[in-house]
Amino acid sequence: MKILVTGGSGFIGSALIHHILEEEGEHEVINLDKLTYAAAPGNLSDVEALPAYRFEQADICDATAMKRIFRDHEPDAVMHLAAESHVDRSIDGPAAFMETNILGTYHLLEAALDFYRGLKGEKREHFRFHHVSTDEVFGSLGHDGVFKETTPYAPRSPYSASKASSDHLAAAWHHTFGLPVVTSNCSNNYGPRQFPEKLVPLMIISALHGRPLPVYGKGENVRDWLFVDDHASALFTIARKGRLGETYLVGGRAERSNLEVVKTLCAILDDMLPDSPHRPHEGLITFVEDRPGHDLRYAIDPSKTETELDWSPSVGFEEGLRRTVSWYLDNEDWWRPLMDERYHGERLGLGTGGKQ
Repeated sequence: MKILVTGGSGFIGSALIHHILEEEGEHEVINLDKLTYAAAPGNLSDVEALPAYRFEQADICDATAMKRIFRDHEPDAVMHLAAESHVDRSIDGPAAFMETNILGTYHLLEAALDFYRGLKGEKREHFRFHHVSTDEVFGSLGHDGVFKETTPYAPRSPYSASKASSDHLAAAWHHTFGLPVVTSNCSNNYGPRQFPEKLVPLMIISALHGRPLPVYGKGENVRDWLFVDDHASALFTIARKGRLGETYLVGGRAERSNLEVVKTLCAILDDMLPDSPHRPHEGLITFVEDRPGHDLRYAIDPSKTETELDWSPSVGFEEGLRRTVSWYLDNEDWWRPLMDERYHGERLGLGTGGKQ
C-alpha cells in the first residue's frame, strides 16, 4: 500500500509515518510537507534513507504541484494532516489558517478527485482519502457530556472554524462527487517531537530553565489527552478499515484540567531531576490572563472507533507524560534549535488578529 501523508514532518504526521514504516509491514509513504515553522527537519531523520520513504516539499495550496504529486506517485490512499494547528496563533493571525486549512484542503481534494476519476479496477475500489481533524470543531462543553460523531459543529476560534470548514469540504466531495472519504476527529495530542509552543513541551522546557509556567486563567479548562503514538495507530486503522462517508472520534479517555496537567508534569520533573535547583517545580506555576474565547471543556466518546474498528488507547496519561518528559530531557539537541531560532517561549494568542 502506497500512502500519501500530508504534513508528515509535523508532530502527528511524523508519528504516523514512524508507525506505518516501523510497525505496519510492507507499505510505502510519500511525505508531502511545506516545511513551515512547526516542521522539524529531524523528525524523520531515522527513516529518510529507507527505500519505502519519499519526500515532496510542496504547499497544498499549490494546485499544480498537487496534481503532479498524485500523477508521479499514484498513491493508494491519502492521509491529510497538513494544517495550521495552534489556536493561539490563529487568534493573532487568522489568514494563514484560512489559506492552508480551507483553500489548501480544497486544492488537495480536487487533485485527489481528478486522480481518483482516472483509476480503474482494484486501484479505484480500494482508494481512500482520510481527512484528519480535531474535536475543537464541536465547540465547548459544559461540566457534563461528551462529543460524539453526531454532535453539531459549533467552532469558536479561527483555528476550529477553519478545521470545521475543511471537514465540511471533505464531506461534500464525498457526497457530491463520490470521492471515497473517511474523517476522524481527535482530542489533544501530546508526546515526543511536539513543537514547543504547545502546552506540554512548553511547560517541560520552561521548568528546566526555572522560568514561570504560565497557566491560562485558573487552569480550569479541561481537555481529553491522547498519546500521539496511540493516535497514529488509530489513524492508520481508520484509513484502512473505516466505512466511507463516516466520521470516527479518537480520544484517550483521559480528561484533565490544564492545571492538573502542569502539576503532574512538575511532579514527574521533581522525580526525574532530584538535583534540580528549581524543585519543587510546582512553585514555578504562574496564572496569567486567559486566552480570548477559551473553550471550557472538550471530551470525546471514542466508543464507535473502539467497537467498530477494534482500537483503543494503550498508553495511560501518567505513563505517556513520563515518556514525554523523558524524551525532552534526552533530546535537547532537537528542541534547543527550535527555541533559539523559531519560538522563544513568548506568549501567543493575545487577540491581536482579526484585522487583516
